[in-house]
Amino acid sequence: MAGGLRWSHVGLNCTDQKTTEEFYTRYFGFARARVVDLGESRIVFLRKGDAYLELFAAGDTAPARTANDDGPQAPGRMRHLAFQTDSVDAFLAELGDAAEVTLGPLDFDDFICGWRTVWVRDPDGVIVEVSQGYEDDGSHDKDGA
Repeated sequence: MAGGLRWSHVGLNCTDQKTTEEFYTRYFGFARARVVDLGESRIVFLRKGDAYLELFAAGDTAPARTANDDGPQAPGRMRHLAFQTDSVDAFLAELGDAAEVTLGPLDFDDFICGWRTVWVRDPDGVIVEVSQGYEDDGSHDKDGA
């Protein structure tokens, strides 16, 4: 690893930081780690383990084009955030009407037995993938050959 490089965070622009914070803390287990006061605005850091979400107030800019299915396919746009769970169905039951399902749940048993995934839209329109049963393919070497 070059210079101790490691994953840090994803920055999200939010229509309402409080609503977005509540969504990720309630349904994804994040907790507030820090708030940076910038005077007229603030940045809210949420943490779960080694992963952080950095929430910015979006301001008066026009919203991005609505993403569907598993997220936008245009270059330069994030397709989706992704999380693992023990049960997609239990996650969806807990989520209830708090988010719109944009695709799935879909079963990928042809690739990995037990792999199941659903995609939902967060309060700001970001697509979030939630999967169960994904495993790496141990037959590939470290060089990607």
